[in-house]
Amino acid sequence: MRAFCKLTVAFLFISGIFCSSAWADKVKVALILPSTIDDMAWGQAMYDGLKAVQEGMGDDNFELAVSERLWNAVDAGSAIRQYASQGYSLVIAHGAQYQSVLDEVAPDFPETSFAYGTGFNAGAPNIFAYDPHAQEGAYLLGMLAGLTTKTGIIGVVGPVEAGDAIKYNKGFVKGVKASNPDAKVRIAYTGSFGDLVAAGEIAKTHIKAGADILTGSAQQTVGAIKVASTKPGVFWLSTDMDQSSLAPDTVLAAQAYDFSEVVEQMLELRKSGILGGRHIALSLATGTLDLVWNPELSDSIPEEVVTRIEEAKEKIASGTLKVNLD
Repeated sequence: MRAFCKLTVAFLFISGIFCSSAWADKVKVALILPSTIDDMAWGQAMYDGLKAVQEGMGDDNFELAVSERLWNAVDAGSAIRQYASQGYSLVIAHGAQYQSVLDEVAPDFPETSFAYGTGFNAGAPNIFAYDPHAQEGAYLLGMLAGLTTKTGIIGVVGPVEAGDAIKYNKGFVKGVKASNPDAKVRIAYTGSFGDLVAAGEIAKTHIKAGADILTGSAQQTVGAIKVASTKPGVFWLSTDMDQSSLAPDTVLAAQAYDFSEVVEQMLELRKSGILGGRHIALSLATGTLDLVWNPELSDSIPEEVVTRIEEAKEKIASGTLKVNLD
């Protein structure tokens, strides 16, 4: 639902167009990133979503500011507070590590909306928490790994053993076991979200141990994909966004997030007088999370495998298949 005109009696939805009359004042949104807008992962997925909203609304109605590489919570807190004091409508701190910072800043700016994710607790009445159900797409990718591995060994390159990475890894393992109970999944963590070198080294270790399917999450995966792309017969499964452009002959499929819908929902809630206090899920059911196939490698995946996974996708979306987290 990316466009609409608000009428006196009813809402008229027009695909693809935001009517400028629906926005009396320019919407100013600030994005705080621990990485960069072109990290081909978590950060870029949100940035691309915001740019899509900006394109739909028009530059005259939507202003976007971005602060990158704010790993340090103190620096992030200063930037968040500065944007709020400058009158930004919505300040998005794109990382679970920013929750405590927002809890401190938000009460000082009750008219500003804040948001963070992966988040489970909205906290203050002017904080939104968005929560990708990473385990859902991960389950489908796990099924794909289990059904396509030739060695029976699958490697996971993890960042830190917490948050969204755990949800992804648990869902992935469940998918592997559901499709191939005999397959072995080996998981290792770099201890960082952005250590490309360490991610590459873990990928090498997995491959030396016989893994022919690899996956992983966070910005560091670029390093692991680079390693996988140099090894014939080794494939990668992505999350956060479609990473097939990095290695068209290596990335089989991806779990991709559509943050534009999340941003639009937050702006609509704010427009109706709700400044926060809501938990917003990204899921297969809402269409804010999807499975993306790499058309360049369609011949590498048997049709019956694709059919089986697409059937599982429909079951998860409808609620008949639950990917529960322990």
